[in-house]
Amino acid sequence: MNNGICYVIGAGTDYGLDFCPDKGDFVIAADGGFSCLEKRGILADLVIGDFDSLKEIPKHPNTIRLKAEKDDTDMLAALREGIRAGYKNFYIYCGTGGRIDHTLANIQTLAWLSQSGMRGFLFHKDMVITAVTNGRLSFAEIPKGYLSVFSHTTRAEGVTLDGLKYELHNALLTNACPVGTSNEFIGRRSEIAVEEGTLIVVLPRGAEERLVLWN
Repeated sequence: MNNGICYVIGAGTDYGLDFCPDKGDFVIAADGGFSCLEKRGILADLVIGDFDSLKEIPKHPNTIRLKAEKDDTDMLAALREGIRAGYKNFYIYCGTGGRIDHTLANIQTLAWLSQSGMRGFLFHKDMVITAVTNGRLSFAEIPKGYLSVFSHTTRAEGVTLDGLKYELHNALLTNACPVGTSNEFIGRRSEIAVEEGTLIVVLPRGAEERLVLWN
């Protein structure tokens, strides 16, 4: 596995590509994400899609053209290419703010990554969304900010929230009750854990930089 980051840029709303790829990172443009990268002056290593959003096939030396009628979204196809390249850490930009069905698809994709032993972050305007399966996320002190925790699976068992304004211990969450909405960081080391199931976690943007343990 490659320890670098695979950046995947979609065709949704550009809320800011605040990253600079390091050596060993990989940048994939999914369809219309190619124009977002061009505007920001960031070079893509791979371009993939059916190009219904871009409206043309880009002149890029490493381009994969997909059929318009397919099971995988362009985003999911891009992530599969990143996995084939050996990456397990994925930062997804321009994957929200457009069509709500594509946003929901990208959130489901986070769950798929998590259940496959990968890590994914979906960046929104002032939030970042991730998923954790049968594991825990531990954060260094975050002074403030809202976070929410939702069960993606039918049941999420053994849910523990420590060091937050509202704590839970060995709780059961279901995907039909949004009881985990609007918790808060309060400047303490904190942890979100689930013994069995997958949680979708919505964090303030920048919280991913305070992540000290993910297992």
